[in-house]
Order: sequence, then structure tokens, then C-alpha cells
Amino acid sequence: MAHLLVALVVVDVGRNKMTKINIDITGMHCASCVTIIDRALNKAEGVDSANVNFSTEKATVKFDPKLISEGKLLQIIKEKGYQGSINGRKDRKEELKKLESSVVFSAIFAIPAFILGMFFMGNPFPFQDYIMWALATPVQFYIGKSFYKGAFLALKNKTANMDTLIALGTSAAYFYSVYAVLFSVGHQYFEASAVLITLVIFGKYLEAVAKGKTSEAITKLMKMGAKTATVVRDNKELKIPIDNVVKGDILVIKPGEKIPVDGEIIDGSSSIDESLVTGESIPVEKRKGDTVIGSTINKTGSFRFVATRVGKETTLARIIKLIEEAQTRKAPIQRFADRVSSFFVPVVIIIAIFTFSFWSFYAPFNFALITSVSVLVIACPCALGLATPTAIMVGTGKGAKKGILIKGGDALETAHKLKYIVFDKTGTITRGAPVVTDIVGDVLQVAASIEKSSEHPLAEAIVKKAKDLNLIDVKNFKAIIGRGVQAIVKGKSYFFGNLRLMNEKKIDLSPVNTKIKELENEGKTVMVLAKENLALGLIAVADEIKTDSKEAISNLKELGIKVFMLTGDNKRTADSIARNAGIKNVFAEVLPEEKANYVKKLQKKGKVGAVGDGINDAPMLAQADIGIAMGSGTDVAMESGSIVLMRDSLLDVAKAIKLSKLTMSKIKQNMFWALFYNSLGIPIAAGVLYPLTGWLLSPMIAGGAMALSSVSVITNSLLLRKKKL
Repeated sequence: MAHLLVALVVVDVGRNKMTKINIDITGMHCASCVTIIDRALNKAEGVDSANVNFSTEKATVKFDPKLISEGKLLQIIKEKGYQGSINGRKDRKEELKKLESSVVFSAIFAIPAFILGMFFMGNPFPFQDYIMWALATPVQFYIGKSFYKGAFLALKNKTANMDTLIALGTSAAYFYSVYAVLFSVGHQYFEASAVLITLVIFGKYLEAVAKGKTSEAITKLMKMGAKTATVVRDNKELKIPIDNVVKGDILVIKPGEKIPVDGEIIDGSSSIDESLVTGESIPVEKRKGDTVIGSTINKTGSFRFVATRVGKETTLARIIKLIEEAQTRKAPIQRFADRVSSFFVPVVIIIAIFTFSFWSFYAPFNFALITSVSVLVIACPCALGLATPTAIMVGTGKGAKKGILIKGGDALETAHKLKYIVFDKTGTITRGAPVVTDIVGDVLQVAASIEKSSEHPLAEAIVKKAKDLNLIDVKNFKAIIGRGVQAIVKGKSYFFGNLRLMNEKKIDLSPVNTKIKELENEGKTVMVLAKENLALGLIAVADEIKTDSKEAISNLKELGIKVFMLTGDNKRTADSIARNAGIKNVFAEVLPEEKANYVKKLQKKGKVGAVGDGINDAPMLAQADIGIAMGSGTDVAMESGSIVLMRDSLLDVAKAIKLSKLTMSKIKQNMFWALFYNSLGIPIAAGVLYPLTGWLLSPMIAGGAMALSSVSVITNSLLLRKKKL
């Protein structure tokens, strides 16, 4: 079925069309929140798929608008205790400001409580316990209200989350302290609950700062868009907001200006810095007929162009949307973390109850309380929930900076498992346009003079080669279909074409026969120029391989990947191209509809990647485990691919696979340390070391350690940005 994806570009009558939207979600505190929303959305009638991401705080939902509305989706999220908004991008600065204010407010009360509780424990002054009670209360119920709200919503949804653990732990410490003060029994722990909440909030603040850094790539892209444009209307140049530009507008670009939208140059030329989109630092020369990309920077010249894509259709807007969706789509490995998180919190609560019950028999009540609270606090599974999405955000962001667009965590995870890569030939390994490779004899001027009247692609290559020569006027030009052309030049009859034409005209080929065979064996198309009945020389034309194709194939082989080439060309030409590119496995004379079948056969042996650029490659890209589309190719190929290479360089195929390996390595490191931290932290918090060492983990240290674990996972993911591809 996958190879039929190309059909999606055709108008599909009689079938409901799916809509895809991004929903910003507020109120999520941990991986358990993700599970609650994810399940609720996926269960709704009309929803095809829903992916919720804790790091981006977004849900990507694909649904049938005839069965369910956007409003209903938001209502489902609200019923689960969270807030959702569409096209209302969360202001991360505002979120950080609120968290910062909460940290400051909480610290103002918690620090004095901590000082009183720790340094005046043996030498209390009048009303000390009541002062600490007064200091802890606003922290517990004003700053801590979000934990109570989250815990209540989790209970309502018949689950438990991070908020449940914090609310239970701090409430136990706070209310026991109230009891101890009122009835003068035992020591109070107001400073523990106040400092604990402050540390958790501070950890959330650090987490938000770090998460902001993981999405820097997309933030920078959004800021790079032009704000205004100079358009020509009624023969006048007007500066207007970018949102007012429409398709068909003529725009004027001067040196140093940012190109507002996508378009095609109609007058003038320049060099343009396209590094924002392609990752290529060298400016690209552009002239009449060439396309320009919105938000790239004009360097030297001035030109006019017609707007072809505006608003959400521009290349930059599509890239941003692609990255946003990629960062929301889960890698398969994330399912493991989601499953663990879904039952982890209830297990922790059971362990905390057991810890309290156990120590109640062998130690004072205070001891049992401290150990159970520490277990609840240190076990929060935030680090586990952040392990995968943060690494994917950094990985996809790093790829985008290099011009490698990866469409999701699933593609990022699969890419490093590839055993085979199948390349299309034309436009992928080769340039996709014929060029003159050999000239035998002084024939270029006359051949180009004749061919300038032809519309054949090979004629275009010959005329282009002769651009510095003065062409001769010809008479009686005639195209001979499937054979070549003929014309009168300076009163003499000339023929220029293939061997079939030469044989029909009984041309003597003896002077060039040996060279013809030599060039044909190299897979080149040979055309002979004859005057009257004598061959004067020949011109060979071929679709040359790209300069980096051979190196790219070599890099893939070093990664242990077996490379194949699929082409509709004849076997001789295919073998020649493959030999020059360093490819041993060739499938020639393959019809477009057969390409997907070749991929299927290879998939029986292992994971297969496919690389192509044309409409005829779309079925092959869709069938492959990873479809890699060249950025210079058609929209159909780009939609079918899991990875898009904006630089149009095959070297980026190996780089994409390396990026996949590096990202997966980070995910595994993150998950190991998150699980190791909890596996080690819970027994220590439960007091297993106390009989041997006399050392006990306080709730405050547990809170700090919990916050630090989340920040350390994000920091480890951020280190991916410094890795070389």
C-alpha cells in the first residue's frame, strides 16, 4: 500500500480527507500527563493519529473534520485537566518569567524557614515553630497549588503522575508538622516541605531554560523571515507588510536585502546566500528563470522576481512546519519510556507506603515519615520522560541547520539501522541534464550553428558548450525525428546526428569508427557531424555524475551499507555511470512502477533506504523504510521522503545516517542514566543504607537530586549540537 502514496497528489474523490493540526498544550508536568492526553485523543472517533510531546508541549493530531471538530479536540484536552490552543504559539519567555517569579516568591519564604529549621534547631527562640508554619504555608498552598491541581486531575483520570508524588510528599511533611506544633509532639518539618517545593519549582525553571535551548533551531528559523517587501503595483514601487504579498506580485530586491517570499527571477541577476535553508555557505549565482527562496539573503546584484509561493506555502514555512511535526512525532523507543512512566508512579507510591510501614515498626515516626517522603520525591520520572524527545529536538534541529530535514523521531531512529540504500540515477547520482563530454575534430561551431534551431535537450547542451563562439547562419534546417538534423551551411549540406542517420545518408565513418565505439562503451551518446558524405568529427554527450557522488557512495560503504542503483536507462549507460560512481549493484531498464518492487525484495534482507528526486521516485521512496528526497526534486518526492536533503548533495545521505546514530546514542545514554538514577535513588531514599552507614537521604536533597536529574538529561542532549557529522 505504501507505494501508492504518490496517488495522494491526485485529487481524491469520494474519500474523506484528513486534516493535520498542531495544538499547544499547557499544564503538562511529566510523562504521565503525555500518556493521559495521548490516550484520550487517540480514542476519539474521527482521530486517525495523535502524538503528544512533553518537550515541545505540543500535540500533532491527524483527524477527519467530518467526524470531529477542532473544538471537540480542545474539549477532550480540557476534560482531562489541561488547556489546548490552536495556532497560539506559547510564549516561552512568558512561561520562564512566571516560573522565575514563582521561584523568587517561594525562596523568599523557604530560605528563612530553612535557616530557622537547620541552624536554630537546638536553640529555638520564642514562637519559632509558628513563624516557620507561617513561612511554609504560602509556599505549600500558593506555589504548591499547581501540584495539588495536577494530582487531583491525575486521580480523576484514574492514574498518578509527578504532581501526585510531590503533593503526597510535601503534604505529609506539612500536615504532620501542623500536628506536631499543635499537640507539641515531636519535631516539625515545615522547612522540608517549603524547601522541597522551592527546589522542584527551581528545577522546572532550569528545565524550561534547557528545553528552550533544544528548540533554538526552529526559533531562529522563525525569526529569519522578512517583515516587509517591495512590490510593483500600478507601475509604482510600494513597501508593504510581508503578509500582504500575493501570488503573481512583482517584487524588487536590492543588494543586501532579504528575499521576502519564494519566486522566479524575471529580470536581473545576483548571488544569494541560501545557507539558512540549505546549510551551504557559498552564495549561489542566480539569473533570469532561476528560483529564489524566501528569507534567503541577496548579496550583490539587483533583480525583480514574480512571487510563486507566499504565506504558509513558502519553503521556509514548510520547513518550519516539517520540523515542528518531526519534533512531535515519537520515536519507537519513546514507547518504552511511556510504558514505564505509566506504571512507575503507582509502583513508587506502593514502595513509599511500604517504606513508611516498615520503618514505623523499627524506628521513630519521624524517621518513617522522612524516608517515605524522600522516596516519593526522588522517584519522579521526569528525566525518563525527557530522555527521548529532547534528544530528537536537538537532533532534528542540528540536521535542519545542515540542510538535512528529518520528518520525525521514527525516521531518526530507523535511519541508523539501514543495511541497503537504493539510488535513482538521473538527477540523483547524475546532474539530470546532458552536458558535452568529448569533441573530436573542429566541429563544435558548425554543429552548434545547426542545433540552435532545434528544441532537443541534446541540442541545448551543444549550444551551451559553444556559448563563446560566433555561430554561423544556416539555411534549410530540418529535424529528422529519432536521427538528428540537417542544414545548408555556406552552400554545403551538413548532417548531424546518430549512427542511424549516418548509415541512411551513406556517410563514410572510417575516420571516427574507433572513437565512436570507445565513447559508446563509456555510456555516452555520440553524434557525428558529416559534410556531404564524409564524417568530419563527433560530439559526445552524457548525463555526468555529480562531483560528490563517488565520495558519497564511498562514505556509505564505510558505514557498512550496501549500495544499489535503479534506473530506467539501458544497461550499458547504467553500468558506465555505476562504475564511475563506485556502485557494483545495478538494476537497469526498470520501469517507474517497478522500482518499489525492487525495494520490497531487498526489504526481505534488511532495512532499506531509497534516494530520489522525481515523481517517478515517489513510490520507491514511500515503500522504503527511509525515503530520502533531494531538495531540488519535485514536491511529490519531498512529500514521500522521510528525510529531505535541501543542499542537493549526496554527501548528506551519510551525514543523515551519522546524525541518526549520534541521536540514538544520546537517547540510550539518557534512558540509562534516568533509569539508573531511579533504581539507585529509591532504595537509598528508603533508608537501605541507614543500618550500615547511619546516613539518611533528606527530602530536600531528594528534591534537588530529582531536579538535577532532569536538567542533566537535557544537558546531555544539548551536547549533541557540538558533534561533527
